[in-house]
Amino acid sequence: MMLVTAIVKPFVLGDARAGLDDLDVAGMTVSEAVGPVPAVRVELLVEDDFVEKVVETVTQAARTGAVGDGRVWVVPVDTVVRVRTGERGVDAL
Repeated sequence: MMLVTAIVKPFVLGDARAGLDDLDVAGMTVSEAVGPVPAVRVELLVEDDFVEKVVETVTQAARTGAVGDGRVWVVPVDTVVRVRTGERGVDAL
């Protein structure tokens, strides 16, 4: 399992969300990012098999060709627990 984090311009969030919906990626966390330009931070927990598709989808949606388009990074996640049910790992997604 991986955590995909992206910092993107707020106006591309709708396109990124639509692309992720097409991949059946249902959940994400979006928060305001602080920096010299307005930005949002998008975080998604995804199975290893979907990482490249998710990164490509977010990258394509965010790319305007202008300075400040953002960044995307991926880090491994060892454990995820769904608080309500106690499910772990992929079952917790």
